[in-house]
Order: sequence, then C-alpha cells, then structure tokens
Amino acid sequence: MNQPATTGPDPASQTTIEFRGGKALSALPIVFFIAWAIFQSGILAIGDTAGLIAGMLIGLVIGMLFVKGPWKSYADAIFEGMSQPVAVTAIVAWLWAGMFSATLQVGGFVDGLGWLAQVTGVGPTLFPAITFILAGLLATGIGTGYGTTIAFVALFFPAGVALGADPVLMLGAILSGAVFGDNLAPVSDTTIVSAVTQDSDVGGVVASRFKYAITAAILSLIAYVIAASMAPESNVSASARELFEETSNPAGLLHLLSMGTVIFTAIAGRHIIEAISWGLIVAIVINVVFGLAPGSDMLVFNVPEGSWAAETFAGWPLIATAESASVGGSIYDGAFGFVTLSVLILLVIAGAQIMIRGGGFQALQDFLLRSVAKTVRSAEVTMVTVTAGINAAVTINTAAEIAIAPYIAKIGKKFNINGYRRANILDANTSALGYIFPWSGGVLVAFTQMNELVGIYPWFTQEMVVSPVAAWPWVFHGWLLVFIFLFAAITGFGREYTSDRISKGASTI
Repeated sequence: MNQPATTGPDPASQTTIEFRGGKALSALPIVFFIAWAIFQSGILAIGDTAGLIAGMLIGLVIGMLFVKGPWKSYADAIFEGMSQPVAVTAIVAWLWAGMFSATLQVGGFVDGLGWLAQVTGVGPTLFPAITFILAGLLATGIGTGYGTTIAFVALFFPAGVALGADPVLMLGAILSGAVFGDNLAPVSDTTIVSAVTQDSDVGGVVASRFKYAITAAILSLIAYVIAASMAPESNVSASARELFEETSNPAGLLHLLSMGTVIFTAIAGRHIIEAISWGLIVAIVINVVFGLAPGSDMLVFNVPEGSWAAETFAGWPLIATAESASVGGSIYDGAFGFVTLSVLILLVIAGAQIMIRGGGFQALQDFLLRSVAKTVRSAEVTMVTVTAGINAAVTINTAAEIAIAPYIAKIGKKFNINGYRRANILDANTSALGYIFPWSGGVLVAFTQMNELVGIYPWFTQEMVVSPVAAWPWVFHGWLLVFIFLFAAITGFGREYTSDRISKGASTI
C-alpha cells in the first residue's frame, strides 16, 4: 500500500501454545471457519458477513477447548492477531475507498459512464473486458486491489449491469483487474512483501513477473469477450434499462479528474491514504462547484422533527429534519458499510495467529521438507500448492503471504531457487486466490459494496447482486495466474537458480 510492509519474525520462532492432539490442532479455528463459510455461502447460499463473524467466533472458542494448560496464551494470540498492521492497513484502505467511491456515486459518475457507453456504442459484450482493463490499470497505479474492487463495484458494476452485461462476468472482470494490479504494481503491499521476504529488490521482481502477468491478462481479456458473447441475455428489466439511459449525464465524467488525482498521487509515491484523500477532496469540490450534488448528499446531520436542534439549526446547509436522529451522506455511508467486514477480517487474522503460535505452520514446513520437496520440480510444485492452500484459509492475501513467506524461502533456498522466482511464485498465488474463494477478503468486500447499491439507484435491485459463491469460476486472471505458475513449476519454464542471477536485495526498495 505504497509503503514497505513489516514481515515480522519467523513464525516458527513463536510456538508458545500447546494443543491436545499436536500442532495440527492449531489450525482448527481456521478450518472450522472455512467449513462454516462453505456451508453458509455455498450450500445455503446465505451471503451474510455477520454470519461469517459468528462462524469465526465459534471456531476460536472451539479451538480454545483443545489448549493444554492456561488459556491466557491463546487469548493473547487472538489479541496479537487482531492488532497486526496488515489487518489494520486493509481496513483503513476499505474505509477510505468506500468514502471516495460513494462520493463519486452521488456525483453521478455512473450516469456519466452510461452516457459514454451509449455514445461510443459499447454494449454488454465488450463492457466486462473493458472493465477488466481499466480495473487492472487502476489497481496497478494505486497499488491496492481492495480499493480498486470497491471503486469499480460501486461505479462500473451497476453501469455494466444496466447496459445488459452479465452481472457475474462483471464481478469476475473487476476481481481479475484487482488481481492484476495486486500482482504487478510496484507499490502493492503483496509485491513489496514478496520481494522483501525473498531477499529481492522490488524492481527486479516486477520485471521478472511481467511475462507471467501479461500472458494471463491477454488470455483473460479474450476469455471475457468470448464469455460475454455466449452469456444469456441479461435479466435486467426493460424499464430499469430505460431509466438508467434516461438518467445518463455526461457531467458525471468530470469525476475522471477525481480518479486521475488518486492515480497520479499514488504513482508519485505518496501513501495510498493520502492519494485517496486528495481524490476525495477533488470529488467533493467538483460535486459542489458544478452542482452535481449538494453538500448534504455527502454529509448530513438528521435531527428529529420538532426538536430543539431542528428549530435552532433550521436552514443550515448540512442539517436536515427526520423522524429520528442520525448521520448520513456518502462519507458516512461509504465508510460505515465496511464495519462488519472489518470485524470479520480481524477475527480471521486472529485465527491465523493461533495457527502460527500453535506451530501449525512449522509442522507444515517440516512435513513438506521431509516428505514432499525431494527435487527442484517437486519443491516448486509444493511452493505453488502450499501458498494456494494457505490463501484458502487466510482471507487477507497479504497476511497469508507473510505467514507462508518464511517457509517458501527455506524450501527455495534448499534447492538454490532464485529469489525472484520464489517471490513470483509466492505473490502470484496470494494475489490471485485472495479474490476467488467466496470467503476471501476481495470477494467479501465486493459483495458488501454491491449490497450498498440497492437503494442508491432506482433501477438497481437485489436480484442484480451476485452471491460470493457464484463469482469464483469467472475470475479468469486469478485462475490463469495460478495455472501458469503450476505449469512453470512442472515444466521448468522461467526457472532461475541463485547462480543464474543475483538479486539486488531487499534494501534497494
């Protein structure tokens, strides 16, 4: 996120919790959560983030019952996990991106996209592919796939669906663009962590992974065009589409300046929070100066009718009367929408910390080194599959990367695999799978943002919201990255040894 991430000490050195049944039992909270998520989201088709919170809490309680001795160390590990900087960084990015995208919403940016699509003749066949390209460019520029997902689900998703594009393809294209940027952006936290933990420089890592990323991107682009041309007609009602077309307005495209401000500031090396803050300020100014939205659409204090406050502050710009007291507007709504998801992510990171402190990751490394990684080929295949498995459990991709990075380094160094190669295997899987599984951070943040669209636009209905469990087959770029690196591990394509090229070292970032 535009700053070096702290990788922390080797998780193997923090084994302080003993479990009845051995180190493998330290994975119980995470395993229980995954089973709960599959049952709730996959089998029952209930896309409720608060329900996932309940599953993670129950998993943590069950795990505690298997602890040997005092439970204090277990409780301490939960607090340690929830206070990890990587979790807080993701949450802060969500809050800022939520405010920014919601402010562009009230300023009519979606209406501007609708007008532009009609003028240029872009229809449902090309819209997902174009969305993938633009999302990839934004994510590469600002270095955060989560922020890109929030912005594009808020802005491009409703426009594409209203024009007749398949909602599932639209969501898959957005998530694929986020994967592309997370994997390739020099300022992405996953890029930085993968380089630092494998003793490599960021520039060399990005240059070495470009051929993999662009190959997957080209194939994904073709796949989205083909899939969109074969998709059944959208179930968007004719009245909804007509209403969307009627509200289209080129003035909303003024907010291209707002997005450009974020991209330019991020590329200039500023922290992503600073970049989005400047974009938010520009968006607010554009809304007010050009009459796209009044100030009360961005921040309003609703006071009860007939109250002292209503009589005293009547006529003030940001004061409105309502049946009950509340705060509203895009700044409030955009941030508040991610509170529930933020709690879930903190609990999941706590579960991962339990596994680290309980020795689960250490046990996994010992098994792999002893029984699986016998040759260079098997070592690389192991690196690919293990990073994939860890990312299935830890829903924040950077957290998963930090957890597994020491073991990837140890396996790779045993077979003299170059640091760039190790970093690329590590990052491709963590970037990709963090936006595929129904319980992953990228998918959940998209689902949260989609639900916020209901009620914002009169033509957007609950039926247009894509369930998290429906998206996973359509994140083409994510799957292709995983398969390309699995192919590379099996065939040796692009394999480099330590003697082939010496990385410049992490100190150069």
